[in-house]
Amino acid sequence: MESNADTANGETVILNCIDPNSSGLHEDNEEIVISTVEVSQWNLTSLAHRPIIKIKANRQRLVQQSSYFHGLLCGSFSESCFDSISVHWDMESLLSMLRFIFGCSLDFTSENFLPLYEAALFFGVEKLLLVCRSWLNDVTSEGRIWPPQLHLGDLVHIWEYGRENATDFIPQLIDCLARNFIWMTSCDSFHNVPFELLLSCVKHPCLTVDSEKHLCDAILLWLAANTIPYDLLNSTGDAHLEILTEIRTSLLPLPFAAGKRRCPLFSKFAERSVDTILSLATSSSFSLANILGGDFSQLRIRLTEYTKILDLSGCPQISLPLLLLSMLPFSYSVDTMLTKQLNQLSLKLERSNLDVSRIPWETFPVLTFEAVEVVDFSNCPMLHLEAAIECFSKSFPSLTTLKAAYTLNFRTMKLYQLLQRCPLLSDINLTVESTPVIPAKVSVISSFPAVKLQMSTSFNEETCPAVSAFHFSRRLSNITKLILEGRTDIKDSDLHNIAECCPSLCCINLNACTSITDSGIADLVLRRVGLHSIFACDTLFGHNCVLSLCRDISTFDGVAMKTERNTNSLAHKLQILHIGGCKGISEIYLLELISQTQRVRSLCLRETQLDDNSLYKFSGSSLEMLDVSDTKVSCHAVGHVVQRSPHLKCLIARGCRHLLQEENNILENSPALSYNCPVLYYELGKSCNLDEISLGWGFSFFSFEALRPAIKMLRSFIVGLGGSLGEDGLKLVPTFCPLLETLILYFQVISDSVVRNVLETLKNLQVLALCYCFGDISSLSFQFSAPCLRKLKLERVTSQMTDDDLLTLTQNCMNITELSLVGCRRLISESQDTISNGWPGLISLHLEDCGEVTAKGVTSLKNCQALEDLLLRHNGCGIDRNFIIHAASRMPLLRKVALDVCDAKDGDFDLPDFNRRSLSIVKIARCNLKRRTLDSMKSGRCTTPVHAETLILTRDSEKLSRTVVRERL
Repeated sequence: MESNADTANGETVILNCIDPNSSGLHEDNEEIVISTVEVSQWNLTSLAHRPIIKIKANRQRLVQQSSYFHGLLCGSFSESCFDSISVHWDMESLLSMLRFIFGCSLDFTSENFLPLYEAALFFGVEKLLLVCRSWLNDVTSEGRIWPPQLHLGDLVHIWEYGRENATDFIPQLIDCLARNFIWMTSCDSFHNVPFELLLSCVKHPCLTVDSEKHLCDAILLWLAANTIPYDLLNSTGDAHLEILTEIRTSLLPLPFAAGKRRCPLFSKFAERSVDTILSLATSSSFSLANILGGDFSQLRIRLTEYTKILDLSGCPQISLPLLLLSMLPFSYSVDTMLTKQLNQLSLKLERSNLDVSRIPWETFPVLTFEAVEVVDFSNCPMLHLEAAIECFSKSFPSLTTLKAAYTLNFRTMKLYQLLQRCPLLSDINLTVESTPVIPAKVSVISSFPAVKLQMSTSFNEETCPAVSAFHFSRRLSNITKLILEGRTDIKDSDLHNIAECCPSLCCINLNACTSITDSGIADLVLRRVGLHSIFACDTLFGHNCVLSLCRDISTFDGVAMKTERNTNSLAHKLQILHIGGCKGISEIYLLELISQTQRVRSLCLRETQLDDNSLYKFSGSSLEMLDVSDTKVSCHAVGHVVQRSPHLKCLIARGCRHLLQEENNILENSPALSYNCPVLYYELGKSCNLDEISLGWGFSFFSFEALRPAIKMLRSFIVGLGGSLGEDGLKLVPTFCPLLETLILYFQVISDSVVRNVLETLKNLQVLALCYCFGDISSLSFQFSAPCLRKLKLERVTSQMTDDDLLTLTQNCMNITELSLVGCRRLISESQDTISNGWPGLISLHLEDCGEVTAKGVTSLKNCQALEDLLLRHNGCGIDRNFIIHAASRMPLLRKVALDVCDAKDGDFDLPDFNRRSLSIVKIARCNLKRRTLDSMKSGRCTTPVHAETLILTRDSEKLSRTVVRERL
């Protein structure tokens, strides 16, 4: 500690630091005296809360470092000769500044930056001002902002301070927030961002968003929080709406734009957006000449040097010329010669089989965007995928993830070119709609020879033949995850080639790939020993695959097998195994496979030959998901697995009749147990914390009570046939599961009060399905607003629903995108208007046995242009013969259509051209009419339609298949 003599000699001055914001009250009123000699030992946490602190400081150091203290201690002020001066300032920032002056470093955060900057500015500490600016430059120059280094609220305060004081760091803050706009919108305080700052970010050339949808959502979210109701908008509100003009509405996904037609603030923009999208997507002779008169900036996809994710999913208007336009320098977009070449390219791609290798790529000087890692163009039927891949390989050299789901015009054989063009790719999703013709699930009456399709968006076969596996011997792929779900064009030879050129493959999804065989999958497994995740549901996965997975430890001698463990087996290393619907695996092979899956986290065995013997052999302890629905397992066997799986999050066990049989035996032997907790549910309640559960046979009110400890965080709850919660149990669902997002009930006893309770209390509910339940519900059930509800199924539970009831439903559940109504026999043809006006953004619509909805034809429903899945059956005999063709032309994303000949006005339907549309599955059912009673038979009335057969047309990248099955699909 310095002596009093130092002060007397003028070497030291005492600073009486007073915090003007302090109340003056402190638990410890003892005078605090500290010295700058011990500055490194100051405890700022405790000192900052003191109202007054005396600090002995070196006079010369203060004078040298601070212009404020230089003027005060060396100038003509009376304080210059004092040994003690008073300083009124925020205590924490003052102490931090003094620590800096006397040689200590500072830890900057977005929270303390502004107080330190203000202190440095007021006291004239130039070095601290430079350090403050340097820190702000560093953190705002990063490509991404990650909390807790910066907080949006603090950045807003810095911006407001800079704006009020005309500082020069305003541009860099706007630049930073524009580059990190997605992060900004994810912050809880986003709605508090000043309008001027938000508008500056949106107009900034470096604005970086994943898609135009994200920008639109963010702006509408801000406006909803900061704008008064639409019918009371004043001049300020109108001024705020100018920001909506910054959205490039022609680039919005069609389902999103269509759904926003009911948004008061955005309805006019949405209408124009849908019109533009449809004109680009449905034109039979699409050319950029159609849009040359418009603003090219509105047609350029937002790509900046900071873009990491490019999401174009659900945009049927996206074409190769439009994509190229977005990748060219802006100056090129007004070049007459270049636009002419883009027009020619568009027409050639539309009208002929243009070989992509012959496109003059050198005339399109595309830019390079090094930061792009993820591209999603799922559901973009107009995009010439194989040509787009050429663009991606040139513009996105860092591409690691490619999502191209529901893209039929990409032939599987071109997968190898894709792997060559984009060598860093590690994750590819080529999912398509799964065929309904699954051999194990349908009874085929007849099938017709497949018709080879002439794809206008294909390569020329002669100039671009299939690539053999050996071609990749020198350049192997980095693919670790490959999703081929639903692709019936995948053959065993493709799996062989994939195994050859993808040595790093860890996860493969072959669900519903019905053209591959057991041997083909087994060959892949043998060649790729690094596989730890296999999805092969509804395939021919069978004995050969089991042998491959267990090959290091299993020997099969007739029926006898070895069952000892061996940690070197492939099965032992599996983390995910989904083989649901694979009925070709016998019980003994299934037992062997399960006995080796000690590390598996997700196991799907639905609709297999699974029994208790096999399930008892499971010895793993890492299980998080188990699906044993429609198998022969008992509650004891499932309980055995649950006991060993404390991390279990998802249990699916619907359709397991043995659960009921076993439970009944237990209840008979132990009556007391029936009133407390059945075995399986007791185990679940005791050891698990579930996110999802699906149960049926044997599930009761008492089971539900036993589950209560495990379902506090439940997100999805499904009760199927054989389960019976009763009205009392259903009323407890919101209490037991307050976070529920999905509730699906089959064959339960329900009432208006149950449904009202669910809608009123479950604020996060997104999916509600009431199917074949007892106790007809009325319009009173839907008097409560459910803005989060996205998917609604009302099947055989609302027979008295009228068009007025349907209107009430559209007003209270405005955001539904998937709707299924079955058995609503009082609906009329005008209900089409109610549906299309109330839910313009529908992507799935199923109407069956719904009165006279289609008795006068289908007109208004065609205004639901974003539909992807449409089912109309037994709703009135008025559907035109050419309905499928017209629907496919007006709905560019339509993939599935299901109709019934009973509803055909002319007795049949014309089939569409499958070459140019998204349509991949058409199902046309046929019924026979059966006399219902002896009296009706005598009177000659045939009143009851009885299903006879279904014609199914399925399309893949190569062919169109026609099959007739007995099932009604």
